[in-house]
Amino acid sequence: MKKNKILLIALIGAIAGSMLTITVLPLINGLPIIGGGNGGAQTTINVPEENTENVYKAVIKKAMPSVVGITTVVDVGNLFTGPMQQTGIGTGVIIDAKGMILTNSHVIQDGEAKDVTVLFDDGSKSKAEILWSDKTLDLAMIKVNKAGLQVAELGDSDKVEVGDMAIAIGNPLGLEFQRSVTEGIISGLERTIQTDANTTMDNLIQTSAAINPGNSGGPLLNSKGQVIGINTAKASTGEGLGFAIPINTAKPIVNQFIETGAFQKVTLGIQGIDAQYYEQATGIETGADSGVFVAKIDADSVAFKSGLMVNDVIVKMDNAKIEQMQDLVKYLYTVKKGDTVKAQVLREGKKVDLEFAF
Repeated sequence: MKKNKILLIALIGAIAGSMLTITVLPLINGLPIIGGGNGGAQTTINVPEENTENVYKAVIKKAMPSVVGITTVVDVGNLFTGPMQQTGIGTGVIIDAKGMILTNSHVIQDGEAKDVTVLFDDGSKSKAEILWSDKTLDLAMIKVNKAGLQVAELGDSDKVEVGDMAIAIGNPLGLEFQRSVTEGIISGLERTIQTDANTTMDNLIQTSAAINPGNSGGPLLNSKGQVIGINTAKASTGEGLGFAIPINTAKPIVNQFIETGAFQKVTLGIQGIDAQYYEQATGIETGADSGVFVAKIDADSVAFKSGLMVNDVIVKMDNAKIEQMQDLVKYLYTVKKGDTVKAQVLREGKKVDLEFAF
């Protein structure tokens, strides 16, 4: 399925009830058939009626204490302007009672922020330490020296469907509007966006819930108050076009931080480039429509020991299709030391199966 790319500005309990019957008319060329002919069969959909207002209130009550405001200070001065500082505002989600908070990498200036302060639901503030950030994923982990915090419940973003309820909490346009709540639906899945000339983000959740500067790093919630995404961007033109990183992308990182207090990324030990870009730049065909062209292999690396060779094109890791370098980078975040991953490469146009032992 071809994915549309949109130029963006980076930012930034079930209720039982009676049954509601909805009649959906068959369509021809997008227009409903009303009467006529033999009156073809109508499709009847039965869905449980919910008190939407109560669902919103329950979600907000559950999730709000685990949402924090984040302010940052970064040095931006140069030789001509002299020392200068720039402040920023974003949002975060508490993922550990001992003080670990998940947010966007761009909220903490991709790890360059010199001062990070967290504002909690009870009005208290704490200085935070940057533990980790990754610009490619646009995710970061910070930590405060505070215990007994209310932890957000993480959902399963793989189960999200278009049309599901979506609720966003964040600090749009500054702390004077802190913990603002917006609502909408899941508008699309597996979206690919371009945040600047050299950066794309893929597999994103699209939502109609309003996402504004300051919402970055905040939670996108489902009707159970579970975090299904981390809000990250909105369209530079148009309204109701917000995007969130699926929470399942962050889970391997979150789990490792909770278990060990740190995140150790595994490495394959290669220098690679998108196969399509390599062909365009060199005019040399790789024999692959997509994948990662292996330009160099480090000695004694995981890749070297597996039998991977220079000029191979990595096209699959386990069941995950690898179309570009970004796919490989993201996949490796799900791998831990001690794991063995089956891989498929193209070598002179032929498929070769390998195993990477990390």
